[in-house]
Amino acid sequence: MPDVRRRFVVSGKVQGVFFRDAAKNQAQMLGLKGWAKNLPDGRVEVVTEGDANAIERFARWAREGSTRARVTGVEATTEVPEGVAGFRTL
Repeated sequence: MPDVRRRFVVSGKVQGVFFRDAAKNQAQMLGLKGWAKNLPDGRVEVVTEGDANAIERFARWAREGSTRARVTGVEATTEVPEGVAGFRTL
């Protein structure tokens, strides 16, 4: 099955609570590639590429987030995979 790419924009208390690091750990555990970054408006953007089932598992995780996070919303859009390597926080 070919890789898929999904962009998540996560709202709530998601900055300053190690959300990006937790997203990186979760993505790596699922074998996903991509990145996570803070947005100026207080949200976090996460792009994942990999197996569709793994991305669905990541999507479920994103709705809860890290231990200290308080997620109030997740916007997800499907995109064309770009073949990113590794997972990093920006």
